[in-house]
Amino acid sequence: MQDDKVKARIDELINKINKASYEYYVLDMPTITDQEYDDFYNELLKLENKYPELKREDSPTLRVGGEALSKFEKAVHKTPMLSFDDIFNEDEIVSFDERIKKVVSNPVYTVEPKMDGLSGSLLYKDGILVRGATRGNGTEGEDITLNVKTIKSIPLKLNEPIDIEVRGEIYMSKKSFEALNREREEKGLPLFANPRNAAAGSVRQLDSKVTAKRGLDFMAYFIPNPEDYGIKTQAESLDYLRKLGFVTNHKLNKVAHNATEIITCIEELGEIREELPYEIDGVVLKVNDLKDEEKIGYTSRVPRWGIAYKFPAKEVLTTLREIKFTVGRTGKITPNAIFDPVHVAGSLVTKATMHNEDYCLEKDVRVGDTISIRKAGDVIPEVVEVKFDRRKDDSIPFEMIKTCPICNTELVKKDAHHFCPNIHCPARKIEGLIYFASKDAMDIEGLGDEIIEDLFNMGYLKDLSDFYKLDTHKDTLMELEGFGEKSVSNLLESIENSKKNSLERLICGLGIKNVGKRTAKMLAIRYKTLDNLMNASFEELVSVKDIGEIIAKSIKDYFSDEANIDIINKLKEYNVNMECLIKEAKTDTAFAGKTFVLTGTLNSITRDEARDKIESLGGITTNSVSKKTDVVIVGDSPGSKYDKAKELNITIWSEEDFINNSK
Repeated sequence: MQDDKVKARIDELINKINKASYEYYVLDMPTITDQEYDDFYNELLKLENKYPELKREDSPTLRVGGEALSKFEKAVHKTPMLSFDDIFNEDEIVSFDERIKKVVSNPVYTVEPKMDGLSGSLLYKDGILVRGATRGNGTEGEDITLNVKTIKSIPLKLNEPIDIEVRGEIYMSKKSFEALNREREEKGLPLFANPRNAAAGSVRQLDSKVTAKRGLDFMAYFIPNPEDYGIKTQAESLDYLRKLGFVTNHKLNKVAHNATEIITCIEELGEIREELPYEIDGVVLKVNDLKDEEKIGYTSRVPRWGIAYKFPAKEVLTTLREIKFTVGRTGKITPNAIFDPVHVAGSLVTKATMHNEDYCLEKDVRVGDTISIRKAGDVIPEVVEVKFDRRKDDSIPFEMIKTCPICNTELVKKDAHHFCPNIHCPARKIEGLIYFASKDAMDIEGLGDEIIEDLFNMGYLKDLSDFYKLDTHKDTLMELEGFGEKSVSNLLESIENSKKNSLERLICGLGIKNVGKRTAKMLAIRYKTLDNLMNASFEELVSVKDIGEIIAKSIKDYFSDEANIDIINKLKEYNVNMECLIKEAKTDTAFAGKTFVLTGTLNSITRDEARDKIESLGGITTNSVSKKTDVVIVGDSPGSKYDKAKELNITIWSEEDFINNSK
């Protein structure tokens, strides 16, 4: 009988806490004080600790986090999580409206703020949260159930006992982001660049207790199968989500009937953007009527009935304090603007690339100038212009350096760029090591740029082969900031796994001048082993399709250097794979031995999928059209490559031609 009373009290407390959460997060109308909420919560916690067998799977106390995972399991999405195409100006809004009106007369649109976080999927059974997942590749994500349960604005139990999937944005408020970075700064940890990165890093913690402390939130915006609940419009979907207990952007969501009204909604939202408690980077436009959505349909990649408008990159003013020159792995010298820290589009930035001497002279950038900074595509910081009216009289014009800032070797100029010709320059070596470990090359996870530089300066990474004896310096690695026993173990496992990579990754990672990811793959397929490539003559290399004299010379120069041969021999001793593991491409197809270029937007397949398909059928893909190009595949809105193909009388395939020939 005692258990029945305890169970009844636990149920009562959970109902009180859930009701308070709904009133606080969804209705924004709290009816109890924080102290009362804490009292209910603490009483529930004590009862659950005393009677663990009575703890419910939807208990609010789960939000503190549970046992740490060793890895995330995969989560398959029953309905693919598709993203929207992006647009950036009013003309594209008008085009979108006109395109929709060709299919649907008098459409109505919902205009919703585009939250700057990451997409998440929540699955409920009988109203109880049973799974949380990331978007992943749209078809398969990661199971982050333990982590989403720690997010207080996500209901663990719905107001109705139904089976439903709900999608929305997992994000971090500006307040939580600032508090998190203050805490990390006090602990001497690297700061997060922006709330979106902080949210992504927080929700993918293997220890849900860490996630629980990060102050994440969730904004619901989509039900994959709304017709199952008698819903007829997107607006009704949002109302229903709120009724179930989810936070929605109901105060900011608008309805529009044409491009003019859409633009007005965007302008109004842009005016209050800075005042919002969270970051938004645009708006999402959706056709409101679900029957209209069905008529308009999808491509294989995106819905046709919706689109994402991105706000123009924000510009801010700051003072240029220094022009710092850096050295890349090929020896290229890049001037970088170092300026007073400024927040741009949600990130704190202190530097921006200025590309080369011509760029600096054209903009007439000088130390001490007031400059405007923006993020190109809301991602990469760039110097927009100098505010000449604020320039001081004693400013000194920009002058390109004559010698390498690291090794003091005299620079050489080629085209618009300057280079350090010293192949033993420490900066070039560090960049080469970073590139070797990068995702395009050997894909060694767990080694950031700064860690590689530290290991180089400490003498543990002198050349590429030294990655494979880092296991002898395990104790040293554990002393580095951000490393523990688990992270070091994961790093060493990743290094060991990289030995099994196919040859093209190794060729790419060697850093041969002019040999990038695609050329490396082509060489691996052609020569099968690294020894075969090393022994190939200049004449033989030039005869290979799309390998001209410049690339052939770079390859021969690389393998003529005894220091490079010594590194390769060391890699062999460490059992790094030297053979191509790519399956033989077919030779009896319309693609075999031909060079293809893709241009425009493909509707039924992504660019990467198309390239993989071409190469599996024996073809080669390149990025530019030349006399050596055999076929140009043209999608929607093709660019200058299409015009050049016509000019050179090259065979042109439509997307339909490509699909038919690849069957």
